[in-house]
Amino acid sequence: MPSHIPDIKQSELQGYSHLDYPEVAYNVLKHFLFNEISDDELKNICRDAYNFDVPIEKVYNRSYILRLDQGPTASFKDFAARIMARLMHYFSSRDNLKFTILTATSGDTGSAVASAFHRLSNINVVILFPSGEVSETQRKQMTTLHDNVRVISLNGKFDDCQRLVKMAFRDESLSDIPMTSANSINIGRLLPQAVYYFYAWSKLANSITDKSVFSVPSGNFGNLMGGIIAREMGLPVRKFIISTNANNEVPEFLRTGIYKTISPSINCISSAMNVGHPGNLARIVALYGGMMNEEGIMLKKPELIRMRNDFFGISSSDEETRLTIDTSYKNHGLILEPHGAVAWRGVETYKKLFGTTKNQLFVSLETAHPAKFGEDLDRMQGLKIPAPESLAGLDDKKEEFTELDNNYDKLRSFIRMLHSQ
Repeated sequence: MPSHIPDIKQSELQGYSHLDYPEVAYNVLKHFLFNEISDDELKNICRDAYNFDVPIEKVYNRSYILRLDQGPTASFKDFAARIMARLMHYFSSRDNLKFTILTATSGDTGSAVASAFHRLSNINVVILFPSGEVSETQRKQMTTLHDNVRVISLNGKFDDCQRLVKMAFRDESLSDIPMTSANSINIGRLLPQAVYYFYAWSKLANSITDKSVFSVPSGNFGNLMGGIIAREMGLPVRKFIISTNANNEVPEFLRTGIYKTISPSINCISSAMNVGHPGNLARIVALYGGMMNEEGIMLKKPELIRMRNDFFGISSSDEETRLTIDTSYKNHGLILEPHGAVAWRGVETYKKLFGTTKNQLFVSLETAHPAKFGEDLDRMQGLKIPAPESLAGLDDKKEEFTELDNNYDKLRSFIRMLHSQ
């Protein structure tokens, strides 16, 4: 975490309504990077990274979908990966460094990271994904790039991928290999994710006192952590709806005050959220005065009353997710994939329970393009979702990946072999 989270003054926030996305990104990120990079360089990086649309779709009243699915890999992970790659390349080139990025993925992180770092000459990329638990499109987005991108299909769950990555970072026998992560372990992933919360609010808020409720599809909780950082910087937020699939360890913690990891994680159609112990939960717990160790044991309980005031947790089964996809299309013409459907169900459930007024601003995050789950949507609704340009031609490209047992020694050997080449 940053040693200090800067405040953004209300006068600056009010000015964001006139800015496009790259300008909002520059203004937010400069509060952290002002003494690390020149204004002109940061402006150029933001403009280059965010060269795609960020649509905000009105559903009804003041309820909106923030579509974070228009980037080069049709996923919200593009927002972090693209600027992270450009900043890493800028600093490593300046300092003549070479290093390896080691990343675990439950779906969209891997494809976004692979795309963002592809062919950067001073950076090798190693991506681990759980075998059989990412969509075919997500897999091909990683495995068809080659060059400096190496992909491992691990015989295990996402939590196993994440565990092995963390073991590698702690392994003294690999200390001669400069390594970092593009997972949300790396704060460089979270800071750019704070930006789209500012952007959505700036385009929708009626005044500086107009607080938004954000519904965030949550797996490893990096997306939510980006929103929390935005709130800590001064973004007017009334509440975050923590929307999970059947891996409901955090909603259950908010309800009972008892945290239990889910191991192995439950395989759901919202595959990127199949996480039984979110890596970012320790950060959230710490912000609320608690302490959690690597295994998910609470060494010091956080301020649960304050957490319950700031968060509303809800989980959705696959059946409820499919029903939401169906009813949201029938009732509103809204096309959602499973992750966005989990978030939208969070909004609808919150409204039913708390009876909020039409004036309350709701923003639900859609994190992947529906075409990435086209087979599911076609089966559920008979909808043929045209693939965006970023997904075109994947079936014609050659896949390359390594199958690996859930064994750290084998991962270490793979990293060592890659470094020696």
